[in-house]
Amino acid sequence: MPSTSFTEITYEVDGPAAIITLNRPERLNAFTGTMMNEMIAAFDLADEDDAVRAVIVTGAGRGFCAGADLGAGGDTFNDESRAELGGDTPTLARRDGGGVLVLRIFDSKKPVIGAINGSAVGVGLTMTLPMDVRILADNAKLGFVFAGRGIAPDGAASWFLPRIVGISQALEWVLTARVFQAQEALEGGLVKQVLPADEVLPAAKALAAEMANGAAPVSAVVSRGLLWRMLGADHPMVAHRADSAAIAELGRKADSKEGVMAFLEKRTPDWKLKPSEDLPRTYPWWDFPDYEGE
Repeated sequence: MPSTSFTEITYEVDGPAAIITLNRPERLNAFTGTMMNEMIAAFDLADEDDAVRAVIVTGAGRGFCAGADLGAGGDTFNDESRAELGGDTPTLARRDGGGVLVLRIFDSKKPVIGAINGSAVGVGLTMTLPMDVRILADNAKLGFVFAGRGIAPDGAASWFLPRIVGISQALEWVLTARVFQAQEALEGGLVKQVLPADEVLPAAKALAAEMANGAAPVSAVVSRGLLWRMLGADHPMVAHRADSAAIAELGRKADSKEGVMAFLEKRTPDWKLKPSEDLPRTYPWWDFPDYEGE
């Protein structure tokens, strides 16, 4: 189900996966405001489509994303001299476009897999941090190069990166601003797997199918939300209350009974609940009520 309404990405549904492809191969898929807005719209489409069980993000051509488009030269990052990504915010405190996109990916209801088919630097790399799994081409070069351009990391990387790889590794990559190889990314815990470039997207599709087969649709949305949001909790009691509220609500619904009976009867579950209609009232998790139990 390809969409023709986009100019800098493509969007199609292939089996249980929505595939978002960054599509400026002549510019190594360099990031622009148009690309940001189109990716956000594509994630909206995926969230609204109950047939989509996971989202895969990949790139056209030989690169994943070369970072911000540097066509404005020395004023590329000067928001007083150009229209900044991210919309209507105060002149001296504009939101960075990478962060606007990253927060939308963070809020995705569906699992997100980064099929990083080639090099990714700057925002091209930070946009992958809120993705749940990253699979990387073995010939890719990566870099958190912001300090080397005289700016600071974008895309809320100061929150995501230390949580993924630890503070020491995050600081090394950010403060050296160096470009590094795929094997170092694997050893540093940034990616799950390194494969030949032509195997990255098939591996992502296989993982999306495994996710679709393994979890009830609503349970997957709730579980993803819990795990990401509880990274910022200041005490396990916060997670306990959220878990308890989710278990209490989902346990009353049809899919809970179906999941147990399918297991006992050794058959494939027939899930009935839809993320578009049946998410518990406690979703998203910053709105969940205190749950004291019975």
